Amino acid sequence: MAVQEHNDFVNVGKEETAIGKRQSLDPKKYLSLDGNSLTIADLVRLGKGLFNIKLTTEAEGKINEAREVIETIIKENRVVYGVNTGFGKFAHMLIPKDKLIVERTRMLLALRINVLAKGYSGVSMETVQAMVKAFNASCLSWVPEKGTVGASGDLAPLAHLTLGLMGEGRMWSPQRGWDDAKTVLECHGLTPLVLKPKEGIGLINGTQMMSSLAAEAVERAVGVARQADIIAALSLEALRGTTKAFHNSHRTCDRVQDAYTLRCIPQVHGVSNDTIAFVKSILTTELNSATDNPLVFAERGETISGGNFHGEYPAKALDYLAIGVHELASMSERRTERLVNPSLSELPAFLVQDGGLNSGFMIAHCTAAALVSESKALCHPSSVDSLSTSAATEDHVSMGGWAARKALRVVEHVEQVLAIELLAACQALEFLRPLKSTTPLEKVHELVRTVVRPWDHDRQMSPDIEAAHTLLREEKVWEAARPYMDQYRDRLGLKPLPLDD
Repeated sequence: MAVQEHNDFVNVGKEETAIGKRQSLDPKKYLSLDGNSLTIADLVRLGKGLFNIKLTTEAEGKINEAREVIETIIKENRVVYGVNTGFGKFAHMLIPKDKLIVERTRMLLALRINVLAKGYSGVSMETVQAMVKAFNASCLSWVPEKGTVGASGDLAPLAHLTLGLMGEGRMWSPQRGWDDAKTVLECHGLTPLVLKPKEGIGLINGTQMMSSLAAEAVERAVGVARQADIIAALSLEALRGTTKAFHNSHRTCDRVQDAYTLRCIPQVHGVSNDTIAFVKSILTTELNSATDNPLVFAERGETISGGNFHGEYPAKALDYLAIGVHELASMSERRTERLVNPSLSELPAFLVQDGGLNSGFMIAHCTAAALVSESKALCHPSSVDSLSTSAATEDHVSMGGWAARKALRVVEHVEQVLAIELLAACQALEFLRPLKSTTPLEKVHELVRTVVRPWDHDRQMSPDIEAAHTLLREEKVWEAARPYMDQYRDRLGLKPLPLDD
């Protein structure tokens, strides 16, 4: 997984805030993790370095209770998988007490800490607090995003992060940059972890790799989906389409009906939004689930080997996310085609004067088409594949890591394709002046013109596309239109838009 550059990190202070409530992105606050209420939005903010973390008192109590069960097992010399045996195929092999140091572990610190905070893993408070300190100091291990089959969890990638916490391998911090992990820890006054019984498997067993990537994909999908509606409305205006298909209140228009990419925006965008909401629900549960094995039940004083580490839930949901959100780009590219094609738009060819001398949006549309085509291949579900591993002990796997990575790639393609449509629609409006659109759409046009000037002749387009992409990533299009959209909804007798998460 990529680690942010030095200037991407935000220094944080020491004021606590509760999780699950609306928060300003004040970088001087803590998020309290309890293993039950971490949201996707909060996890993304933690990944950006906007907050420090701490454990709730209740979580600390549960962690201690579960650890007492493990200590009792060791004291009584009971044989329990993952506590004093090897893993997977080596589960039948008993490990001497002085050799219970396992050089493996887990993934994103914040998410793994949240899972450990549930108190079902048996990891010691000392280890969890060491992880919290490493997170708050922004000491981050080198973690590859490839190499997981998604059951037993994300074993290979997750192990790399703990290697750093153990003083092994490479680690990054704002003060040191990339350096030897032990050196980075010492620079921050931190002591390398020495794992205790059960902690090796307790730190590497789980779905946190795929889930953290999924959290970013879902959060970005939410943002781009609601902005897709606005961009589609801009194209509808530029193409002088009819609103008859959308509601009873409409302006006079000679057209009986438009092409599907205009007329069916609510239906296609609607199912994309419903898909994102469904995946968000699945993922929110996964973020706050105990995905270790075996699980420790302190109230009963026992451990149970199960299958919560299997990534089938997030894998299937992420495949569905890629398919659902891709349609936003599929529709967008076709609308861009209509904008640049004079036989479909009654606008200048490729949205530029002096065609031939200038090619206008010709290659920008080709770029959108290429991204949509690539995403079609990425939408092939990875979770239908399975390869037996660990000497057939793990004979069905989820491939959730690949599902997460390609879903994130598809979301990025959607953003880029919509950025191109946004630029094309705004350029088309220039040819319709002095006519004006609605206030929300004019505000979006004004926003775009603060970063990209109109095309009067050919110039390098990639900086403009990237500028528009940045507007979408930062949800500036939504922010520009949102205040005025509620005014229109009120006139139509509709409820105000829901508050942002």
